[in-house]
Amino acid sequence: MNQPITPEAYTLTIAPDLDRFVFTGEVTLSATAHDAVSTISLDCAELAVWNCRLQPENTEAPAMDCPFSVDPAKEALTVQLPQAISGPFTLTMEYMGKINDRMAGFYRSRIQVDGGPSHMAVTQFQESDARRAFPCFDHPAKKAVFNVSMIVPQGLTAIANTAVKSVHEKDDGRQRVEFEPTPKMSTYLLFFGVGPFEIHTDDVDPRVRAVCLPGMGKQTDFGRVFGRKALAYGEDYYAIAYPLSKMDLIAVPDFAFGAMENWGAITFRENLLLHVAGVTSREGESRICEVIAHEITHQWFGNLVTPEDWKYLWLNESFATYFGFGMVDYYHPDWEIWQQFVRTQTETALSRDALHETFAIEMPGGAQVAITTSTAPIIYSKGGSVLRQLEAWIGPEHFKAGLRRYLTAYAFDCAASHHLWEALAEASGMPVSELMQNWVTQPGFPVLSVRRNADQLTVSQRLFSFLPNDSAQVWMVPLTVTTYGPDGQAATQTWIMDRETIDIALPPGTLAYKLNPEQTGFYHVRYDDTDNLDRLGVMVKGRTLAAMDRWGLQNDLYALVKSGAAPMARYLALAENYVGETDYLPLSSLDSHLFEAALLLDGELCEQTRKTADALIQAALAAVGEQPAADEPQTTAMLRDQLLAHAALLGVEPVLGRLKDQFKAFVDGGSVPADIFRAVMTAGAVTGDPAALDTMIKRYEASPVEHERMTLVTALGSFGQWELLEKALDYAIEQVPDRIRFMPLVAAAGNPAAGDHLWPWFEANLERMQSMHPMLFERVVAAFVPGPGLVDPDRTRAFCKTLLEKQPRLRDVLALSLERLAVNAAFRQRKR
Repeated sequence: MNQPITPEAYTLTIAPDLDRFVFTGEVTLSATAHDAVSTISLDCAELAVWNCRLQPENTEAPAMDCPFSVDPAKEALTVQLPQAISGPFTLTMEYMGKINDRMAGFYRSRIQVDGGPSHMAVTQFQESDARRAFPCFDHPAKKAVFNVSMIVPQGLTAIANTAVKSVHEKDDGRQRVEFEPTPKMSTYLLFFGVGPFEIHTDDVDPRVRAVCLPGMGKQTDFGRVFGRKALAYGEDYYAIAYPLSKMDLIAVPDFAFGAMENWGAITFRENLLLHVAGVTSREGESRICEVIAHEITHQWFGNLVTPEDWKYLWLNESFATYFGFGMVDYYHPDWEIWQQFVRTQTETALSRDALHETFAIEMPGGAQVAITTSTAPIIYSKGGSVLRQLEAWIGPEHFKAGLRRYLTAYAFDCAASHHLWEALAEASGMPVSELMQNWVTQPGFPVLSVRRNADQLTVSQRLFSFLPNDSAQVWMVPLTVTTYGPDGQAATQTWIMDRETIDIALPPGTLAYKLNPEQTGFYHVRYDDTDNLDRLGVMVKGRTLAAMDRWGLQNDLYALVKSGAAPMARYLALAENYVGETDYLPLSSLDSHLFEAALLLDGELCEQTRKTADALIQAALAAVGEQPAADEPQTTAMLRDQLLAHAALLGVEPVLGRLKDQFKAFVDGGSVPADIFRAVMTAGAVTGDPAALDTMIKRYEASPVEHERMTLVTALGSFGQWELLEKALDYAIEQVPDRIRFMPLVAAAGNPAAGDHLWPWFEANLERMQSMHPMLFERVVAAFVPGPGLVDPDRTRAFCKTLLEKQPRLRDVLALSLERLAVNAAFRQRKR
C-alpha cells in the first residue's frame, strides 16, 4: 500500500451488542494526500461498510458521498473519490462488524458473573487485525492519533488505551464513553473493551490499575504491585517518562497469546496476571512477573518507538524478552532469573536455529511476517539471547547509553535495525553495526571446534545444524576463553573471531580451558581434545565450574550428539559427573535432554539413558527433598516439580509410589502443595484408573482459577493406559476451551506410555482439532509430527504432504516439524 497518504488521526465510535455479537462503527480518518489521488485504499476485513463520505479540508463544500468496493480476498476497501484531491481531507465511514469468537480483532470472551452478562468483548490487533474493527491503514509505520468513543449499556464498563474524558447518558439506556486522545501510535496497539470490569488502582502509583472480573480484585495484587515496580524500572533505565496517564493490566479469560502490549491497556491471560495464594506455584509467580515486565518493556520498545516494517519485529520482541527477565532480576535477584532465561530462551533458540528450516532474526517478507510456532523462538528467544551476547561484549553502561539514544531519537516514530546499531555504536565506540548486522541478518549460528597443540588452541567455526550442511557462513563471534592453571587460578581472554580459524596462545601450565564462560555467546562448542572434556567433567563433579558453565558443557555435547558428531555414550558418561547436582539450570536441562532421549531412542541405549535419568533424579530429590519448603530458593521449587513429573512419566520407583499416595489423598479430599501439584496430577494420570480421570475432570470443571485449570488439563495427556488417554483426549477436544485445548494434546505427544497409538489417533482426529486458533493448532502439529510421527516416518511424511495441500498456511510449521522428524529418526538409527 504505497499511497502518498499520511494518516493523522482516527475518530472512532464503536457500539457493541453483546447479545447479538455484532457492533456498529463510525470512523473518521483525518489524513493528508501528498499528491493528487482519485482513490483511497484502506485495509478492511469482515466489515459491512454502508457509507463513505469525503470532506476536503479548507473548503465550505458539503461532504460528498463516495462510491466504494470491498475485496474480501485482499482485505481491502477502495473508495472512489468524486474528484482528485490533494492536501488535508477527512473520510468518514459507517459500517457493521461481528464480535467474533476467534480471539482476533474485536472478539468476545465467555464469562461467569452471577446475574450479569455472559460475555465481555476486547480487541487483539497484532499483527494486522485492526482492520477487523474499522477500515484503516493497518501497518506499523502508519502511525496516527486515535480518538475513541464507545456506546455501551449502563452497568458495563468501557476501557480503552487512555483515560475516560467524558460520559454521557443516552435515552436508550446506554452511555457514550469518550476517551482522551492517544499518543501517535500504530493501529495494532489500539485497544477497546467492554464488560462488567472491576478496576483496582495502585496505592503507590495511581497510574497503574488492574482490571478484572467481579470478585477477582484480591488476585490482582501480586501482579499490580510488580507492574508498578516494572514501570518505575523502565522510566529510570530508559530515562524517558511513560507518556500516558494510566497503565491498565487487564485479565482476559479467552486469550490466544500470553499477553499483548496495547499502549496503556495491556491484556493478559488470567494465569499470567492473577495470583491465588496456595494455588499459584513459585514457577507461576516467576512467569507472572516475567510476562508483566515483557509487556511493560514494550511501552518503550514497540509503542514509543515502533518498527517501520514487520520485518523489524525483533526490535519489539527481542528487547521485551531480554528486559522481561532483566526487570525481574533487578527486584528478585534471589530467583536466579538469568538461569531461567538461559534455560527457557537461549536453549530453546539454539535448538530451533539448528534446523535448515530457519531464518534470520530480521525476517524477510515484510507484511507476511507473523508470530507463529515457527517464528517465535527466533524473534523472541534468539533475539533476546543475541542481545545478552551484545551487552556482555560492549558492557552494561554502553548498552544502556545506546538504548537511551535510540529511544530518544525515534520517540513517537518508527525505526529500522540500523538505527539501533548506530546508536549503540555511537555510545560504545565499538563496531556494533558490523557485528549486529552479522547476527541479525543471517540465519543460524556457529559451532566452534577447538583443538589443543601444546600451548596453543586452534579454534575454527562453521554453521551448526542437526542435519549435514555445506555452508561456508562465517560470523563475527565475541569469543571468550577461560583457562585454568595448576593452582586452580582462572584467567579469561576475549577476541573478535571474524574469520574461519584463529590460533590462541595458552598461558604456560594450562590444565584445562573452557570456551564461552558464563554462556553469553550464542554458539555451541566442540572440544576435539577429549582429555580437556574429561578434565572439565571432573570440575563439574567437584562443582568448581559455575552453574552456567555446567549447563553449557552438557548442552553443547547433547546438541553434538543429536547432530551425529558425538556418540550418546559420551553424553551419558559426562552425565555421571552431574549425579548429586542440585542447581536448577544444569540439572533441569540435563534431565530434559535425558527425558527426550528416552522417548526417541530404543533398545539398549534407551535403557542406559533411563538408568542415568533414574540415578540423577533420585540423587537430586534425596538432596532437595520431595516436599516443598517455605524458605527454599525459587529455582529449587521449580526443579523439584520437573524432576517429580519426569519420575512419574518414566516410572522411577519408589518416587512414583509416593506421588501415587499423594494423589490418592487428593482424591479423598486432601490438598497438594502448589509447587508439586503438576507432578502429583501427572502421577495420578500415569497410575490412574477411570475414577482418577473423573476426579481430575470434576476438579477442572469446578476450579475458578486458570492456573489450576491449565495444570489439570495438561495432566490429562499423561494417562498411562491407552483407553483412558484416548478418553481424556476426546474430552479435551470436545469440552476444553480453545485457549488451552492444545495443552493436553502436546502433553500426550511427550507421554512415553502413548506408544504406537498416538499417531493413528492424530490422523483420525485431525478434523476435530482444526477449529482451534491457528497458532495453537500449530503447536499441536509441531508436537505430534516429530514425536509420535516417528513410529512410521514415511507414513508421517505422506500425511503431512496431503495436509499441506489442504492447508498451505501450515507450510512453515510442517517444514520445521518434518525436519525435526528427520533429526529424531537419524538419532534413533545411530544406535551409539
